[in-house]
Amino acid sequence: MKSYLKILIFVSLLLQANLIMAKEPLVSPDFELQDIRQDIITLSSYKEQQPVVLFFWATWSPYCVNELRVLNNMYAGLVKEGIEVLSINVGELPDTVENFIKSYNLAYRILLDKDTSVSTAFKAEIPAYVLINKKGQVVFRDDYFPYEKYKELILEGK
Repeated sequence: MKSYLKILIFVSLLLQANLIMAKEPLVSPDFELQDIRQDIITLSSYKEQQPVVLFFWATWSPYCVNELRVLNNMYAGLVKEGIEVLSINVGELPDTVENFIKSYNLAYRILLDKDTSVSTAFKAEIPAYVLINKKGQVVFRDDYFPYEKYKELILEGK
């Protein structure tokens, strides 16, 4: 009977520890990707400088195409708030991406995750938004932009 009680207490403590740990933001994996102009962009260069919105997408997804437009419309406001937007194409050839975006006149950087290693590191299935605060912590990840609470999430502690 005593060993049953010890096991129950141990399991309870483990569950409590997992709940506490789950509330802590995860440190964002760093990456180095080339943009469509062939410049090298590293996520770590934004750490302690400004928060970042990552948007993972592909040309064949209608939802992604719509979100690219929405982000473009929001971009100036996000920059004004000190937030950078990095749009990451997942797994497509540079020519495909360049031809696709010519007619969209996108204001933010388009990065190329040719081998899908970055989307894999972020566990991002397109479409995916990942919000990273100034400390380099992932504070949000989902298939939609959190309009109602993004400021609270990403600018916390700014």
